[in-house]
This record gives sequence, C-alpha cells and structure tokens, in this order.
Amino acid sequence: MQLGYAGDFADTVVELADYERAGLDIVFVPEAYSYDAVSQLGYIAAKTDRLQIASGILQLYSRTPALTAMTAAGLDFVSGGRFTLGLGASGPQVIEGWHGVPYDAPVGRSREIIEICRMIWRRERLVYQGRYYQLPLPGGTGLGKPLKLINHPVRERIPIALAAIGPKNVALAAELAEAWEPIFYLPEKSAEVWGDAVAEGEAKRDPSLGPLDVIAGASLAIGEDVTHLRDLSRPALALYIGGMGARSRNFYNDLAGRFGYEAEAKAIQDAYLEGRKHEAEALVPAGLVERTSLIGPESYVRERLATYRDAGVTTLNVTPLAPTHEARVALIERVRTLAN
Repeated sequence: MQLGYAGDFADTVVELADYERAGLDIVFVPEAYSYDAVSQLGYIAAKTDRLQIASGILQLYSRTPALTAMTAAGLDFVSGGRFTLGLGASGPQVIEGWHGVPYDAPVGRSREIIEICRMIWRRERLVYQGRYYQLPLPGGTGLGKPLKLINHPVRERIPIALAAIGPKNVALAAELAEAWEPIFYLPEKSAEVWGDAVAEGEAKRDPSLGPLDVIAGASLAIGEDVTHLRDLSRPALALYIGGMGARSRNFYNDLAGRFGYEAEAKAIQDAYLEGRKHEAEALVPAGLVERTSLIGPESYVRERLATYRDAGVTTLNVTPLAPTHEARVALIERVRTLAN
C-alpha cells in the first residue's frame, strides 16, 4: 500500500504494524512536494520488522546520482535489507517549478542513474562517462577524485522500481529495473498500450535480474454496497488527466488517450484547466474509474484479481477504503487471501 501525503504520519506508522500482521508485504512512501520520503522511510524501518519499504518515488532530478545511491544504501542498512529504490521522472511542473532544474532526457538520465547506483553499491571507484553524468566532474577545480562508497552495503544490488508510462521508459524499466510501476493500470489495455515496449526491454534484460515485477495500483473495497466508493478516485484521475502538466504536454492525458479515451481526456483537460474541476471529475469515464479499481462484491474482486494476474501484474499496490482502521486491516487480510 502507499502512504498518503496528508494526515498524522506517526499514527499511520503505528497502524502499519497491524497491516504487517495482516499480510501486507510492502509500503510505498511518496515524495512530490510534501515532506521528503527518506526521513519517513527511516522512521518506518525502525517501527516495523518484516515489512518491505519503498520510495514511491524519488525523482530523478532532485538528487545527484551518487546521493541517490547513498540514500538507498543507507535505507537498506537501517531496514536490514528491506528497501526498494523507487525512481521516476515526475514532470516539468514539479521538477522545474519546485526544484528549479531543467526537465530533460528522462530516459537517458534514468539509465545512467541506475548504472551509477549499481556501480556505487558494488563499491567500484566512481569513474563514469555518460552523456548526462561525468564522474569525476571534468573541468571544475580539477581536484575531483574517483571515490568509492566507504561502507559495505547490506546488498550490492538493491532492487530498483522504475515508474514509467511512455514506451521508451517502459522498455528501459523492462530492460534494467527489478520492477516497473505504471500509473492507472488498466489490465484490459496493458498489452495493447505497453506490450511491445515491455517485450523490447525484456529482450535485452540480464537474466540475473530475474523476472520483471509489475506493480499495479488500485483502490480496494469489498462488499455488496461499496461500488459508490469508486467515485473517490475521480478527483485524482481528473487532476492527472486534466491538470498535471500543460495543455501541450501532459503524459497522463496522453495515456488516457492510448487507453481509448482520447475525446474524454480532452474534455477533462479543457474543464480542469478552465477551473471547472468538479465538471472534470464528472467527465472521467465510468469504465476507467471501475477498471482501475478493486471495488465491488467479493466475486467481482476475485475476477478482477485474475484479470490483473493474466495481464502480467505480480504486485498489487492497494489503497484500502473503509471508515475505520480495523476495517482497512480486514480488507488487507481479505485481498491477501483472495490473491493467494
């Protein structure tokens, strides 16, 4: 499951112990322009025993490649080898607006950062001549040294999950990363939208990486009277499809079009960018709302789990929807049983 941006973090972490006992495998901590994810991940590591922890996601541009590798090694150390490095490009609104650095070459930078991280975890001296990163820095004072990580990491290959939806970045994830994390995963359309890219990447994949872990997110509620909860995803879908980017450059709007909702995506964007957010939410297609969630009677959820599995999903990142903590824990227990 993924932690939210808001709420009392300390209380949420106390509750994670119950989710852990209920069978939760991994928790993702996001990092957009709220609190940093790293301090929260360290806190979670100290408060849990078995639970895997993951950044969901650290942005490519907000840290140097070496700091990204150091951070991952540190979190893997304090968690006893339970950390997954979730990486992603985010978008120009956040990268240029919040971090003040150019948003460029997300695919090329992803490749080089992954390669540099793995060099550092292997404790190789850091000599790297890439297109985007050259280490030691050429020029400058001329005093840069090819250093290696002082500590011996818990693991020399910390798992990397790459968030990607564009064909080139998806192919890169399938080639280089242990896991791929798409957004708004629609299993019925996954082969059509991403199949070629995944196949292209897997053809170049090092067998030592193992099979690609495909992580799909979905809201979760199980019962005879819960279908109205599907509408809770409308604000997020409208935000991403309509407002997460400019009219001329919105990756999520493009994705909705590739799912077959091109006209609807344009209408959502028009409404959202003109300030009519509630209208934009209402315009999100019911089929997209339904099929990107696990909300309905147990028989329906069981069928959807089979659909996700048949589409290649290996890890479900769920958001349990229930009015009490106890009910949310029960949902984790139920979906774990159904998934098994």
